[in-house]
Amino acid sequence: MKILLSLILLLLTACSNLPKAIEDPPAIDISYPQASADISRYQGSPVRWGGVIIDVQNEQSYTRLQVMAYPLNCYGRPLRDKPHQGRFYVDSNEFLDPAIYAKEQEITVAGVLNGDQELLVGKKPLRLPVIKATTLHLWPEYEPLPYYYEGYYPGYYRYYGYPYFWGGYYGIYPRY
Repeated sequence: MKILLSLILLLLTACSNLPKAIEDPPAIDISYPQASADISRYQGSPVRWGGVIIDVQNEQSYTRLQVMAYPLNCYGRPLRDKPHQGRFYVDSNEFLDPAIYAKEQEITVAGVLNGDQELLVGKKPLRLPVIKATTLHLWPEYEPLPYYYEGYYPGYYRYYGYPYFWGGYYGIYPRY
């Protein structure tokens, strides 16, 4: 009985290691397209946005990240296979090391919408929303799974990757 109880407690503690502000969206979840359309209306509202880091600028009293916004999945991770939504700034009172918060890192930010600021991209001026960050979460890189396993694996022919069943080969098989 004690083993079962300890196993249940272990499973409950291992459910999530994400910060609460990242895992749960705000009560009124304001999306990037909504906020960028009318920033003054949503100023001071809590947001949870994510994307890919484009640039890191360390100033005297704060760090500013420039992020390319992507939609988020149910856990708050950016969906890079979806179209990007635009750019936004993240201001943090902490020093964020550019070696850790590097370009192409996936990040999710929870904070308060703090107005907008102009950015010149080439010759085109853009108005970017600015988030005053309360929580930042860098996501680990995905480890892609191999397309097929090249070792001894039941169900696949070792050298050609063709599926088979125990009665013989299934479908096309190599000719000798």
